[in-house]
Amino acid sequence: MKIIISHDIDHVNIWEHAFKDLIIPKHFVRSNLELIKQKISLKEYAFRYLDLFTNQWQKINELMDYNEALGIKSHFFMGVNNGLGLNYNLSQVKKWVPIIENRGFGIGIHGIDFENFEKINAEFNLFKSILKSSDFGIRMHYLRLNEKTLINLDKAGYKFDSTTFDYKNPYKIGNLWEFPVQLMDTWVLNKDSNHQQRNLEEAKAYSIQQIEKAKNMNLDYFTIIFHDVYFSNSFQTLNEWYKWLIDYLKQNNYQFTDFNTAIKELNS
Repeated sequence: MKIIISHDIDHVNIWEHAFKDLIIPKHFVRSNLELIKQKISLKEYAFRYLDLFTNQWQKINELMDYNEALGIKSHFFMGVNNGLGLNYNLSQVKKWVPIIENRGFGIGIHGIDFENFEKINAEFNLFKSILKSSDFGIRMHYLRLNEKTLINLDKAGYKFDSTTFDYKNPYKIGNLWEFPVQLMDTWVLNKDSNHQQRNLEEAKAYSIQQIEKAKNMNLDYFTIIFHDVYFSNSFQTLNEWYKWLIDYLKQNNYQFTDFNTAIKELNS
């Protein structure tokens, strides 16, 4: 079983949310609740308030540095449209896409519209003009989709999608490869809640269970989502979980791959 690591970029700056949504107040309500319930430390709580002054809610370079040092070529998904708390503008996309691409990491769309083909196609063409290539994939923001989403993604020309959650091997919808997700950071930590439910050791145990489940089902690929914003002292448990996870997978001799390499293998 080969491991695919991917990262959804939901935020760039904190203040991009000011007067646009409730992300900032919800973030601190969550932080207060987690502190009261002793799920986070006072130090971690302080770092979350410090983020307001540094105005940085992305850790793209830091995450690329870490992955690169361990020989992991992960994949990043960045939005070209706004919605559901994703509010950065196209200037940020135009800045980060070449940086990520030039460092040898994969880059695709974090899609917003999942219902209307014309809007799906517009996102595809906009990202194509930025990347100057049509050779890319997508993951829908919040993993939203309906019965026509994958068909429309194939029709638009996407190379692959990784939105569904299932314990299945990759499969094709027309010319589109679908890579189901098996493990995501927020599921690991929060269960079905909006705030932290598991501590680090519980998160490790849950992750091992899911990895073993996939292995016992003879999956060829295991897809993981880790949001770059959590690679930070402001989210200590998830930060430590990600580092532990990579080490655990390496220590247990799992091979790492990426979507593009996996597609070449699947097509051969």
